[in-house]
Amino acid sequence: MISLFSTEFLKVKRKAVWWLVILGPLGIIGLESVNYGLRYDYLVDFNQDVWRSFLNEIGMFIPLVLLFGITILASITAGIEHQTDAWKQLLVLPVTRKRVFIVKFLFVSVLLLSSSTLLVVGIISLGLILNFGWSLPLLEILKISYLPLLAALPILALQLWISIVQSNQGLALSIGIICAIGSLYSFSLPEWVPFSWPYFFHNTYVLNVMYGCVTGFVVLIVGMTHFSTKDVS
Repeated sequence: MISLFSTEFLKVKRKAVWWLVILGPLGIIGLESVNYGLRYDYLVDFNQDVWRSFLNEIGMFIPLVLLFGITILASITAGIEHQTDAWKQLLVLPVTRKRVFIVKFLFVSVLLLSSSTLLVVGIISLGLILNFGWSLPLLEILKISYLPLLAALPILALQLWISIVQSNQGLALSIGIICAIGSLYSFSLPEWVPFSWPYFFHNTYVLNVMYGCVTGFVVLIVGMTHFSTKDVS
């Protein structure tokens, strides 16, 4: 599995994946830079807790960017095998299909975790540049950067599953775009809708993360089982 994981990195070495990992957090920080640049007095002068207000502003963008990122990264990771007709060569290796599926899931997860880490750095850097002070709420910054990813694990597992078993990436991309756009209306959606969980509108962080982890594990197992019995070319 370590060898397969290393191979995944080599496959995307010359792809735009790394730019996507950087572009997500960079875009969020860039939007907030413009927002505060244009409305600094309004957003800061009448707010006692500038850090919390700052995190609330950023928190509105993170789930949307995350869901788009999941869709694109899952499609690229699986699409490489489809584009190069490499599934047959990959699946004749002395490794089970389930492990291949898990490695791809972990690989995309690592890419998203890297993006979340860059977001942490970006949030802290921008906050200091805006003179919010060093009394930053580090725990809240970590929550807002990493926990939406855990809540979105069902979407990640589903997107990867569809991207792997369908050579035409149009279906996976369409579903991902629908989920991302639909998440904009999360505040009016029922609690059981998975793409509303990263927004944390309905429940606490803990409950939404629990939903995401449990449902994500179930979707991962179902997708992995289906992949292990399906012909992929």
